[in-house]
Amino acid sequence: MPAFIDHARLVVRDLPLVSSWYQSVMGLSLMERLPSGETLGVGGRPLLTLTTSGHATTAPRNAPGLFHTAFLVPDRAALARWLAHAAGLQVPLQGASDHLVSEAIYLADPEGNGIEVYRDRPRADWTTLPDGTVKMATLPLDLQTLYDEGVALARGHTHWGGMAAGTSLGHLHLQVSDLPQANGFFRDVLGLDLISTYPGASFFSTGRYHHHLAANIWNTRNAPRRVADMTGLGTYALRFNDTAALQTALAALDRLEIPTTRTGDTVSLTDPFGIGLTLSA
Repeated sequence: MPAFIDHARLVVRDLPLVSSWYQSVMGLSLMERLPSGETLGVGGRPLLTLTTSGHATTAPRNAPGLFHTAFLVPDRAALARWLAHAAGLQVPLQGASDHLVSEAIYLADPEGNGIEVYRDRPRADWTTLPDGTVKMATLPLDLQTLYDEGVALARGHTHWGGMAAGTSLGHLHLQVSDLPQANGFFRDVLGLDLISTYPGASFFSTGRYHHHLAANIWNTRNAPRRVADMTGLGTYALRFNDTAALQTALAALDRLEIPTTRTGDTVSLTDPFGIGLTLSA
């Protein structure tokens, strides 16, 4: 795809607790430990960094930031295996939905950061509407059937080996304070396609994916920007496979005089809602 979400960084209060939870429940592996935090991933691919600070303050529920981090597993079997694993640990779930393009399960980490675990249906099964957007919905997901599939797949295996190889950060869903402003930034500045809309939410992607980024105002309409050292989403990374698309985005940032910092091949900035963002190719 021309661009995709590569990585996310969360600011947490209790680093050992949260890191242990992502390893045991989500099946991520510890890849790097630094004084300021830890990086976790799957199959040698870093997906999530957890950092902490003595100055970190708990973000209010209506602060812009993370709605959920979405881990994309390779197929329905991997989703079923994870569900059976989570059920065995009695992990509380917050919901489960059939979105037509995907099947998704929702939960939260110990500090309340939202998480989605999902698998995509084959693109041949997606419906493109006459206006070019991808048809999505929020329908009930039959968790019992999915769980039964996971139990059957796990039969005879005494140890769950962690998240399936090929798991990635499929998308990131943000809370923002103003939807037209989000549309203007993600579509008109960064060059992402507005691929779908829902009351109070916009979905952006490249390569006609159902979404790499989503933004909603359900809890955060007209909220002030995030401030430094708030818990939750500190930084997210957008990586471009299409270097021309990256250069177009950088030119738009310069034209609008949006401050950036360039370190090697990575450009860092703060999005309109106070969340750190890095762009790279």
